[in-house]
Amino acid sequence: MDLSLLELGYVALCVLLGAVIKGYSGFGASIFWMVSVSLALPPIQVVPMVLMFEVISSFYLLPGIWKDIQWKSISNLMIGTCIGTPVGIYALTSLSNGTIRLALAVVVLTTAMLLLRGFTLEKVPNKLATVGVGMLAGVLNGSMSIGGPPVVLFYFSAPIGIAVSRASIIAYFFGLDAVGTAMLSSQGLINEAVFWRTVLLIPLLLLGTLIGDQSYKKSNPDRFKKTALYIWVFLSIMLLIRVAWSFI
Repeated sequence: MDLSLLELGYVALCVLLGAVIKGYSGFGASIFWMVSVSLALPPIQVVPMVLMFEVISSFYLLPGIWKDIQWKSISNLMIGTCIGTPVGIYALTSLSNGTIRLALAVVVLTTAMLLLRGFTLEKVPNKLATVGVGMLAGVLNGSMSIGGPPVVLFYFSAPIGIAVSRASIIAYFFGLDAVGTAMLSSQGLINEAVFWRTVLLIPLLLLGTLIGDQSYKKSNPDRFKKTALYIWVFLSIMLLIRVAWSFI
């Protein structure tokens, strides 16, 4: 596995905590995993692991949120995603780790600030705009395994309700990360070590997702949105600290 027992234990804890975030809010786990796990492994190994974690956890959550999913917007987002993901994968193999982390921090912090300032849309964007959001998400997902920021901003600012927003985000991530995983595999970026690390950590991934999902079911919509935004801000601060640390 190329990891010591201490490193493996640290990665396992990160996977569990990220899964709790995913189960509760439907988003944010990828960012948490990218920031935390990349302390033990290089991003080019972490990205495919995170994509597979997202596919598995999203699939686990789908039966419980199926009735709330807004399929029309997801289909338009996925069109853009399929266009943008190859560009992101090229960036992953071409750019330095520091550049990727800095771009990640800027994107997440910008999204967090917009959401906290109450950014809202009067109506759901049209097809062309939705495809554009999907393209940006694809670029981010292919390069950093975090297509979340533009999609979270898209759904949480649209007038469609919390339950529909969370369900649609989860369903979109399933499609997004399935596409990303397939493309990374076709590029030979999912090797034996990455695959078996992921398999080994699946039980903890599912446990954390279950804990988070149960917590969501016990929360009211206003409390959920406020907590989700605090999680987003926390993750953006984590990213900034990680970027600053890399330059020390």
